Amino acid sequence: MSDNKSKRRLRIKRSIRNKISGTSDRPRLSVFRSNRSIYAQIIDDATGVTLAAASSANLEQAKANIETANTVGKEIAAKAIEKGITQVVFDRSGYLYHGKVKSLAEGAREAGLKF
Repeated sequence: MSDNKSKRRLRIKRSIRNKISGTSDRPRLSVFRSNRSIYAQIIDDATGVTLAAASSANLEQAKANIETANTVGKEIAAKAIEKGITQVVFDRSGYLYHGKVKSLAEGAREAGLKF
């Protein structure tokens, strides 16, 4: 079952990446979820450079729950605004827009990112 789930997510991820890409004007906000942490990166695909990154592994809270995801969203938004980035393209990496991924996106929006 888990093999099918991971293959399904990778198929959806490839489909999403064929449709969106980050530019220097609107970089891509990519989300990765593991069992223990949630990670977010702002990537300029034109040059292949990561502009900002945040994760729950760096926070005091070691759990990857909805509140932690919201905090990571606010942290990535603060780092992006500090570098002059206000608009991004959201890349959910094949995960459903629900739970932790949704909470991270809402936290980033609350902190001032537009997508």
